[in-house]
Amino acid sequence: MTVTKTPLEGVLVIEPKVFGDARGSFVETYREDVYRAFGVPYNFVQDNLSTSQRGVLRGLHLQHPQGQAKLVYAVQGEVFDVCVDVRVGSPTFGAWFGTNLSLETGRQLLIPPGFAHGFCVLTERAAFAYKCSEVYSPSTQMTVAWNDPVIGIEWPIIEPILSEKDLAGLPLSELRDRLPRFEAE
Repeated sequence: MTVTKTPLEGVLVIEPKVFGDARGSFVETYREDVYRAFGVPYNFVQDNLSTSQRGVLRGLHLQHPQGQAKLVYAVQGEVFDVCVDVRVGSPTFGAWFGTNLSLETGRQLLIPPGFAHGFCVLTERAAFAYKCSEVYSPSTQMTVAWNDPVIGIEWPIIEPILSEKDLAGLPLSELRDRLPRFEAE
């Protein structure tokens, strides 16, 4: 397994070993003792699976309070996955990181609490898995505008398919009083 730090503190790209032959492939998607040894400190309490068609964009979502760390990966197809630091006072507040995740690579992204998360689908269909450190709490969820010009995410699609909730996402500037605060370690 390879673990790579990103420019956003706490966000990690994790690349488990994928074993493949003529029959197909095998990848260990999570094993607590191995992930802890690589610096993943979270206890995951909920698993989610979403399916989407090409062009769907989901996000940018976060919960606060009850912030969720997420370990995300594609189990079918390919997505462009993004996280945004929304911790008020963070040196990287408003900065984003994105990477492609696919079944073929097995690549995963670890997203700490205090980051908004979203993805768009690049293949005909995608199935996307999330391990979450907190249970879903609709009353604490916020949606940041996927196209907030201050964040400036370079999405690889032009006209995404969006839910009503994601169409109603707000710019960071309008959510500032509700966002988590950065705490230096």
